[in-house]
Amino acid sequence: MNKVVKEFREFAMRGSVLDLAVGVIIGSAFGLVVTSFTSDILTPPLELLRPQDFRDLFIVLRSGAVPPPYPTLGAAVEAGAVTVNVGAFLDSVISFLITAFALFLLLRAINSAKRQEEQAPPTGPTTKKCPYCLSDLPIAAARCAFCTSHLPPDKEEDAEEVQIATAP
Repeated sequence: MNKVVKEFREFAMRGSVLDLAVGVIIGSAFGLVVTSFTSDILTPPLELLRPQDFRDLFIVLRSGAVPPPYPTLGAAVEAGAVTVNVGAFLDSVISFLITAFALFLLLRAINSAKRQEEQAPPTGPTTKKCPYCLSDLPIAAARCAFCTSHLPPDKEEDAEEVQIATAP
């Protein structure tokens, strides 16, 4: 039993499992924000077009114990009527579209950042080896800090500059 617990702990502490858990938690919180945005911000202007609540837009398929008309969806449910809840469905569709668009924008930004990272010029080496003592030195070093030897120039241009600077 101890071995199983140990294996499960190793599995649960892997980076990918933790990343997935964080993603699920953030996703559910994002879903709540989108639902609130849809219900509290987007649908009220749509309700101005109708005299009653947008979520109460429904079609009665079969009346309940109390005969129609039902003023609200809640009243229809209480009466036992079978309804098609058009307003609730439209609310869900709007929430889905907002979520999909937000994810599209997020993935677009991530892909753009990846493309910029791929297009960035590769950085060259920052150190070089001393040919005499094989110590690591900064690229710009002209003399070895360890054996104090003068380092040969790396490029032909550098060699010309050294000859000009040391010419009598």
